[in-house]
Amino acid sequence: MNRTQRHALHNHTILVILICNLPMQLIDINFYLVFLSYGSIQPSQPIVCLIWWFIDDGCYGCGLVLMAWLAIERHILIFHDRLLLNRRGRFLFHYLPLIIIVTYFLLFYLIVIFLVPCENNYLYTVPVCGQSPCYESYGILGMWEFILHAAIPILLEGIASIVLLLRVQIQKRRLRRSNQWRKQRRMIIQLLLVTTLNIGINFSSSALFCAHLFGLPAGYGVEAQLYFTFLDYFVIFLFPFISLSQFPDLRKIIKKKLLDVVRRRPHHTAIVIHARRDIRMNRMA
Repeated sequence: MNRTQRHALHNHTILVILICNLPMQLIDINFYLVFLSYGSIQPSQPIVCLIWWFIDDGCYGCGLVLMAWLAIERHILIFHDRLLLNRRGRFLFHYLPLIIIVTYFLLFYLIVIFLVPCENNYLYTVPVCGQSPCYESYGILGMWEFILHAAIPILLEGIASIVLLLRVQIQKRRLRRSNQWRKQRRMIIQLLLVTTLNIGINFSSSALFCAHLFGLPAGYGVEAQLYFTFLDYFVIFLFPFISLSQFPDLRKIIKKKLLDVVRRRPHHTAIVIHARRDIRMNRMA
């Protein structure tokens, strides 16, 4: 609703990530709740499994890559902001990467899930229909998906965030312009929070997958992987709250509203108690 914040370049990637995560919250998680309620996929149709795979793999992977780009983009916004002064620079170094990432994930998962000529095995009594689309049987596609959609983005995000923090400290000591860095502090803190959340949650499942690739028997870590699968959703749940770290005024408004609710509760409770007491007195009379 805030035009200034909506047009600010440093908020665009955050907005795209939120939009990318929205199908996970509206569809993926609701499919899970329906499965837990009925004990099976409802309705038990192949199209439900295909949609679930598309959102679960495509949207989550897109979010991971966008978070990696967020870390890289902060370097451009803080240290190379001159590249974004004209329209051509903004398109090449800001809008074009976002367009490429989103378009790539849409096309990749539309092709591998709906168009690859293989036969899927739909398991309607298992969450996410077994989470095994047939394209994963093609070794190159499975490795491509894990390396480019998970391992490299998580690693790249961590490295870019650490390098950004070091560059800021070095430049701050060299130039001694504390006022200039205070303006960028919120962006840096926001990035560090996003990186900590993303790597902290996704590292365990990625490490276990790598261990299986390098020879760990498939039976090891099965129970742990179930917990890791559900833990991954907390990246989706917590990311909007971390995004609020960029908007201190909005935090103040939310805090004020919460305090107002807390202050009204004792008054409301007192009214309810007095009403119940009056009813009891009338009954006794």
